Amino acid sequence: MADLTVKGVIFDLDGTLVTSSLDFALIKAQVGCDRDADLLDFVESLPSPYMREEAMALIHQHEMQDAQHAELIPGVVDTVSFFKSIGIPMAIVTRNYSKAAQLKLERCGLELDYMLTREDALPKPDPQALHMVADSWSLPYQHCVYVGDYKYDIEAAQRASMHACLFAPVGLPDYAQQADIIIERFVDLPVALGLHHRSRTGQFA
Repeated sequence: MADLTVKGVIFDLDGTLVTSSLDFALIKAQVGCDRDADLLDFVESLPSPYMREEAMALIHQHEMQDAQHAELIPGVVDTVSFFKSIGIPMAIVTRNYSKAAQLKLERCGLELDYMLTREDALPKPDPQALHMVADSWSLPYQHCVYVGDYKYDIEAAQRASMHACLFAPVGLPDYAQQADIIIERFVDLPVALGLHHRSRTGQFA
């Protein structure tokens, strides 16, 4: 990826910056969603406001419980600190509930300037939130990278005309080949993006 020009980095949250133990199979079963269907799309398709509200309340409950146990992914602190030191703007785009996402950041002591949840923009794989972030930075989309651990992250990045970086710490999924960049350790991200040479300390050389 020698021709990569990255001027802004956007992260997924769950499974990328922090741990998550959400049992989506259980949640889907509890709300009556087919195992292979998208959970948020299913809730949106429910025929009455009451049903949608009840289903979303259950999802919120699971998300808040999950947030109380979140921990930082190894390598995140050093990598985020490095990007800050070289002036790379960073943001988070997540399909998570805003209160749960904020609790995870507070619990883990992680501070990023900008976070968009499903309440702020259309959820991934729609590219709307990624475009909103890049536009706020006044950066061309092709100079941004989106880092995530799931196929929706790759799809969102591609639809946003951004570089797609897959974080795959426990083996490569069958959709890995769709990503532009693959890392197995978070600490490898600066090198994978060609940004390590900006370091004055040589930490990521």
